[in-house]
Amino acid sequence: MRKIYVSAITLIFFSFTMLIVASCKKDGFLAATTTTNLTQQTVFKDSANAEGFLANIYSNIGFAILPSRFVYSPGGANVVCGGLDAAGDESEVSHAFSTAAFAFATGSINAINVKPGSGYDDPYNTCYTQIRAVNQLFANIASVPLKPANKASMVAEARFLRAWYYFILLEHYGGVPIVGDQLFTYTQPISAKRNTFEETVNYITSQCDSAGASLPTTQSGLNYGRASKGACLALKARVLLYAASPLFNNPTLQGGFGPFFNKTPQNLASSPSIQALVGYPSYDPNRWKLAEDAAQAVIGLGTYSLFTDSTNIGGYGEVGAFQELFTKRVNSEYIFQLMQGNSNAYLEGLFQPPSRTGANGAYPYQGMVDAFPMKNGLPIDDPLSGYDATNPYANRDPRLKYSITYDQSLMGNRTPNGQIAGYSPVNIYLNNSGGALSGGTDAVYQGTLTGYYNNKMLDPNAISEGFFNTSQRCLPLIRYAEILLDYAEAANEFEGPTSLVYQAVEAVRQRAGLSPYQLPTGLSTDQMRTYIQNERRVELAYEGHRFFDVRRWVIADQAENFVAKGMEVDRTNGVPTYKIFDVRSHVFTTKMYLWPFPQTEIGKGAGLIQNPGY
Repeated sequence: MRKIYVSAITLIFFSFTMLIVASCKKDGFLAATTTTNLTQQTVFKDSANAEGFLANIYSNIGFAILPSRFVYSPGGANVVCGGLDAAGDESEVSHAFSTAAFAFATGSINAINVKPGSGYDDPYNTCYTQIRAVNQLFANIASVPLKPANKASMVAEARFLRAWYYFILLEHYGGVPIVGDQLFTYTQPISAKRNTFEETVNYITSQCDSAGASLPTTQSGLNYGRASKGACLALKARVLLYAASPLFNNPTLQGGFGPFFNKTPQNLASSPSIQALVGYPSYDPNRWKLAEDAAQAVIGLGTYSLFTDSTNIGGYGEVGAFQELFTKRVNSEYIFQLMQGNSNAYLEGLFQPPSRTGANGAYPYQGMVDAFPMKNGLPIDDPLSGYDATNPYANRDPRLKYSITYDQSLMGNRTPNGQIAGYSPVNIYLNNSGGALSGGTDAVYQGTLTGYYNNKMLDPNAISEGFFNTSQRCLPLIRYAEILLDYAEAANEFEGPTSLVYQAVEAVRQRAGLSPYQLPTGLSTDQMRTYIQNERRVELAYEGHRFFDVRRWVIADQAENFVAKGMEVDRTNGVPTYKIFDVRSHVFTTKMYLWPFPQTEIGKGAGLIQNPGY
């Protein structure tokens, strides 16, 4: 009997060869490949077509972190509703349609409403589709007319990509079925038995080790964007950090799924086999040491560094290396990235205000704004911070300005040919002599549901429409700042707040522009953990981390059970007043620490065990 993989990993070869497309730069390895009349023989008997096949596997590496991940398609027209940020505590969904983002935000997620196109099932289907493509490449690599060294590189890259897709499965579901190098057809019975969490972690890290041994430390020139040894080490560090985190460790010792197991009718605490699918059966503090060493291995390469070169960015009036980093296709900080076309203005189309022809993405919450400290590094609720509620954006961490557009943020004015002609403020305020929206299309309640727009990774010189002033940016999937924070977290948990932990966190704060950037001396492990967690929240905001961070730390039941807030600014008499208002009540239940497998897949056989609570 055919089982669970029928829809995800038994797609026939032709469907892949017809999808050899490029989502990346036109002058590099992901250049477009002609796909007409391709067959298995024509693909793997031609080196260019084989490269195109590999490029297609690369093309989906960023799907999970895209801010346009979740769409609703009424009448066939796609409406973007947001990404993982809109499924958690970072942003409000732009449209409250039936998507995974809205279901997670409201606590209505379940396995029954996992429908194609909603985003519920994309981790399962996308990842196993690409894993099968890797196995297809392995099965045919002997036929590719390339030198042995080039074949070895292609195999190593594909092996890393397979590990990458398995990690996406791991962070969503826990332990998942591992198929190795096997290929299946429609006529073969397919075992869909889930491997344990530990087996899945070990498989991913072993694939990283194997791939890294055959790849250069970094890639450059036309190969920039390909997998490298550095990317293999960095992915291994991320996986081991997740593996060491409370969610996936002994529930009785670390919290993890303990509360969940105790609350479920099935009393899953008495089912060790199910516990092993979603975490380790016992706690071992040495897992933090493994994660620390893995992050140190990346640092020890001496190849990557925080991007600190910068020029004055028009309209901002100060040096902003943190912002300029994200406008650079090539920089010292990116370890693995989703390449995009030279003319890409994808983010601007989602996040720029309506007056700049954008605004189809999600809208930041007040809680995210409040997470950014003052420029002196102190939290805004610290009495010594200098925070002024009547001037809430003054003297803040520069990353706030570069991550979120608030009332009176400066943005370039566009001429008919797309050029920038000076800068003007984004008017999000009200002129409340009866509630008139004097800010026009950008105003709160009119253009934004929260009083804010996303500014993270936007290029100030890009425009969302036309062919002028577009961006050569690519999107970071792993960058060096994350590795420093990975190291700090793991080392703090294993050794406590050593001087090296301080150095790693302070390096990130220094590049951000905090002054002073140093942390208070004499912090305890718990206090340092609080700093590290907030540093990840603001440094890595809107890059796909926060949704999973609050889960692996087992704080989602606090972080995502809340009433989301927005900011209303009133400038009736020319003097602004600020009022925080309620946007949406978020609901989090313990089952939501992991995603549900698609119920259609569960129904195909008894081998795939559903995650607890679904």
